[in-house]
Amino acid sequence: MAPGDTAMNARTGIGAALEAEVVIERRGGFRLDVALDVAPGEVVAVMGPSGAGKSTLLEAIAGLVRLKAGRVRIGEQDVATARPALHTRPETRGVALLGQEPRLFPHLSVCENVAFGPRARGVPRAQARADAGEWLWHVGLPGLGDHRPSELSGGQQQRVAVARALAASPRLLLLDEPLTSLDPETAGEIRGMLQAQLAAAHASAVFVTHDAVDAVAVASRLILVEEGRVSQEGDVRDVLAAPATRFAAAIAGVNRIEGVAHAGRWRGGQTCPDVVIEGQDAATATDEGAPLVAVFRPDAVRLERPVEPTWTGAMRALGGEVEANTWLSRVARLEQTPAGVRVHTSQPAVAVDVPTAAVAELHLTAGAPVRLRVAPSVVRLQPGG
Repeated sequence: MAPGDTAMNARTGIGAALEAEVVIERRGGFRLDVALDVAPGEVVAVMGPSGAGKSTLLEAIAGLVRLKAGRVRIGEQDVATARPALHTRPETRGVALLGQEPRLFPHLSVCENVAFGPRARGVPRAQARADAGEWLWHVGLPGLGDHRPSELSGGQQQRVAVARALAASPRLLLLDEPLTSLDPETAGEIRGMLQAQLAAAHASAVFVTHDAVDAVAVASRLILVEEGRVSQEGDVRDVLAAPATRFAAAIAGVNRIEGVAHAGRWRGGQTCPDVVIEGQDAATATDEGAPLVAVFRPDAVRLERPVEPTWTGAMRALGGEVEANTWLSRVARLEQTPAGVRVHTSQPAVAVDVPTAAVAELHLTAGAPVRLRVAPSVVRLQPGG
């Protein structure tokens, strides 16, 4: 057991349940309508495209935005209801909101920053400073209590912000993309620290993030919010394994193409009716013509240039033949990735990972015809909707 664990855990109030039904209306017609439950000690990740309403959801729970309808209940207490009108002040909700910026008090030492919450609750100065020292130890910053925030790196400042948030003993911790502004190595270190400290404190938390790695490493459940509504939710790995929307597929790092069931196989819609894909399990349980989705990884697709360099020439060479799991497409755009290049094709929209050298060798440019192949063994067929 780490130094001070017993005393620290006895003094924390972390771990309250959250029940939230948040309805917010903005100018321009945007409406956020999201229900969110968090069990005591549970970490729930929230992901969604920019503008989906993720930060607004946290602001409503924290009390920075008033509800149009619904309610927010933390522990056994309603802190916000639309009818009858109730809006508990943010500072009395027992909620800590941590964003991309640490927002430390520049005139206070690191130790004083961490001790600020306990001191505001009336904890004696000596005890608050002792607790602050323990929290700094927990987040990997022992011996830096006398430094000013300006003397620390960005990653160290964010660690202090985490320590300050947990030291305040919030009933609920709200994390609004706290790792976004950090370099990958520092973000990875703080992600691991967050996972360890949230688990050790048995903290209840809502973690808004744009990175699926955060959800996998820190949370047990994942909620996807698109256009102000929940589009999918469940166990993190279940959501990523069976994405229900294109956004979900994008964060899971897989292709998800919509079509219809035809003779136990996937068949493209009006834009690509000649594309047929077999999966590892035949879609025999899906009614003929019913919506069907094919899911496969970008690195599982083989890409080659047809002998004929033009689209009409390549189509003529096919002679109207349809071969399952092989189809002709066009390059839509190229995207640099750490491992090479992701080639995005159209009709159907599919991403393919290829080595950088292959882009030049194959003369891949926007509009160029390409032939794609994917083995049935790497394709999962799922009912659409």
